[in-house]
Amino acid sequence: MEEKYNPKVVEDKWQEFWEDNKSFKAGENAPGKKYYLLEMFPYPSGKIHMGHVRNYSIGDVIARFRRMQGFNVLHPMGWDAFGMPAENAAIQNKSHPAKWTYENIDYMRGQLKRMGFSYDWEREIATCHVDYYKWEQKIFLEMYQKGLAYKKVANVNWCPKCETVLANEQVEDGCCWRCDSAVEQKELDSWSFRITNYAQELLDDTFKLTGWPERVLTMQRNWIGRSTGCEVDFPLENGMSSIRVFTTRQDTLFGATFMSLAAEHPMAQQLTTPEQKAEVEAFIDKVKKTDRIKRGSEDLEKEGVFTGSYCINPLTNVKMPIYLANFVLMDYGTGAVMAVPTHDQRDFEFAKKYNLPLKVVINPAGENLDAATMTEAFTAEGVMVNSGRFDGMSNTDAKEAIADFLEKEGIGKKTINFRLRDWGISRQRYWGNPIPVINCDICGVVPVPDKDLPVVLPMDAAFTGEGGNPLAKVESFVNCTCPQCGGAARRETDTMDTFVQSSWYFLRYCSPRFANGPLDREKVEYWMPVDQYIGGIEHAVLHLLYARFFTKVLRDLGYCNVDEPFSNLLTQGMVIKDGSKMSKSKGNVVDPNALIDRYGADTARLFSLFAAPPEKDLDWSDQGVDGSYRFLNRVWRLVFEVLPYVKNGGEVKPEELAGEAKNLRRAVHKTIRKVTEDIDGRFHFNTAIAAVMELVNAIQAFDKKGAPENAAVMREAVESVVRMLAPFVPHFAAELWAELGHTENLEEYGWPGYDAEAAVDEEITVVIQVNGKLRSKLMVAPELGEEEVKAMALADEKVKPFTDGKTIRKVVYVPGKLVNIVAA
Repeated sequence: MEEKYNPKVVEDKWQEFWEDNKSFKAGENAPGKKYYLLEMFPYPSGKIHMGHVRNYSIGDVIARFRRMQGFNVLHPMGWDAFGMPAENAAIQNKSHPAKWTYENIDYMRGQLKRMGFSYDWEREIATCHVDYYKWEQKIFLEMYQKGLAYKKVANVNWCPKCETVLANEQVEDGCCWRCDSAVEQKELDSWSFRITNYAQELLDDTFKLTGWPERVLTMQRNWIGRSTGCEVDFPLENGMSSIRVFTTRQDTLFGATFMSLAAEHPMAQQLTTPEQKAEVEAFIDKVKKTDRIKRGSEDLEKEGVFTGSYCINPLTNVKMPIYLANFVLMDYGTGAVMAVPTHDQRDFEFAKKYNLPLKVVINPAGENLDAATMTEAFTAEGVMVNSGRFDGMSNTDAKEAIADFLEKEGIGKKTINFRLRDWGISRQRYWGNPIPVINCDICGVVPVPDKDLPVVLPMDAAFTGEGGNPLAKVESFVNCTCPQCGGAARRETDTMDTFVQSSWYFLRYCSPRFANGPLDREKVEYWMPVDQYIGGIEHAVLHLLYARFFTKVLRDLGYCNVDEPFSNLLTQGMVIKDGSKMSKSKGNVVDPNALIDRYGADTARLFSLFAAPPEKDLDWSDQGVDGSYRFLNRVWRLVFEVLPYVKNGGEVKPEELAGEAKNLRRAVHKTIRKVTEDIDGRFHFNTAIAAVMELVNAIQAFDKKGAPENAAVMREAVESVVRMLAPFVPHFAAELWAELGHTENLEEYGWPGYDAEAAVDEEITVVIQVNGKLRSKLMVAPELGEEEVKAMALADEKVKPFTDGKTIRKVVYVPGKLVNIVAA
């Protein structure tokens, strides 16, 4: 054994060993209960960063720990490889997205292997590979046949710089999530997935996901946004048609005094009178340039414009002016809102600004509101007024009564509405999965026949940077023959949103080389669902909701029997340096390669796991990295020092131990118990590592000479340290394990068990209180009974001055913690 720890030598050796022996190859016939561990796969941007190192180190600890526990572990890795950055790089570097992507994959794969992560590389996938995306095209066509994929003219989020559509979830503070350009609203003929068909199931199943953080579940529930209410028709004054609204506040219908429409509402233009046309068009143009999320915020300045038209309140027959309002969205309900300014704050602010009428229809109990003196809307529960037959009812009771009345009179109907909207997947770019349909002037939209799949992305697209979709300019790709009529036709040149690829990759890992379909159902049924999924909180809605939807679709298409893809979810924090998230733009990036060159991969792993709990942000510290390296060197020297002594250590005989040897063994088994509990389900890696560090201190303080049984205790202690460190610093632990004389692979040897009896403290501290005040402490054997502990407490010399001459009313004992004597 080398006396000095040399990370490069050790890590090169064990990475070669693991690769040669296919140590992490997963199979369905292996012994042990299955355990599918997965981290969100990376985009091949060129280099891994410390966020990757932390995320994948967390996953690797769990994977290695489960293997040592005897589980059959699947731990795959792949690449979320399509996307706009590859096109941008191609333009900048006068290259091709495929070349840029595959070169990055090769480089990043080498970096991940250098970290020693226990991936089954034989299952590696890249979503830009035709063997992956051809099956996605088949899934798309099956969804099309089922009505789950459709094309229509829709109002979409448009990034003028990327020249592509963005999903709602890809707009952040009004800007493109990729390039930060201001997003505009635009009407476009585009493809969508009917995720709304699954809205109720997606919502219901959040209550079954007991292994997910409540914060994430709340975000998903809010995004789905189920609300119950009524649809009500408001006839136009001219009697030509009506405006339908959805409201959850039908109890306020008698107080509706004007109508607010979204600027995108299909009736907006036809309701506009000639004298209002210029003003309305200017307003619509302004709203189109306003972020959709900002339009829904509470602090938005309320603005609108009168259309010149009126509708009729169906319950009061009052003529209501129709406005366009910047805070009304087409994404919610019908894009029309009956405005009740006395009982909705947004309507109140709007009415005050444009001098519109207010009518009170709900009073606080025992009070009478005056609309003329109100300074804000009254939105609490109260008593109905000015509402005809419903006067005097509580507004909560009136909701149901008015809903029944609307249905009886044919004015409206009870309904359920969801905030969730269908998922727009069309992207006007080259580097994505081609949508497998053909557009024919005679036949319309024609699906590409199965026999003609895959529709392969052509490699001869030109990347000039002039804008527009490069794929649409490849004539050899665009021009084709209609499969139905045989006439000239054009291929669809939109490609799929990259979130489509990441919505089912975890299923493909179960059978990545299956050639007869997207999934091998038998293998999917063995491995799914994913037992532990790990990734950033930024994907709480975006990716996770789509993945849940896609899993349910594939279930309904007969490809799997899984309702939910991820049983347990861990959302790790960010890596912070100099007060902000590591990023190239801030110049605070730490290069993992430089870190590994200096300290080794195991030190990088240890620091990222020790510096903070996984769910919290990690503050980068150069001193912390150095401290982790020093600790590994200390353990290395310790093993080197005790090696001659422990080689003769036989089997530990607990009954023969006493004094220091007995105490060390107790420390060993207490540490094993704590580390096991900290890793298993709690993921408190930082406290687990701290416990091992304390045990190392105890070993170093132990007298390494003396009775023969001490050698056995010392060997057990040192080997336990090595075994417990194995998931955290696998190369380091594997080398020390071999040096301790073991020929069996450390992970196959297994996780150390603990002797429950040995792990119990020899004595425990019991606090003694008199009338609730601390008066003394006792050191007692843990097995001592309640009456014995009470007697010792009453006899304690420090207690007697507070009980002598008094009546003992009660003695309360909390086992293992305290005795409270009530004396008077």
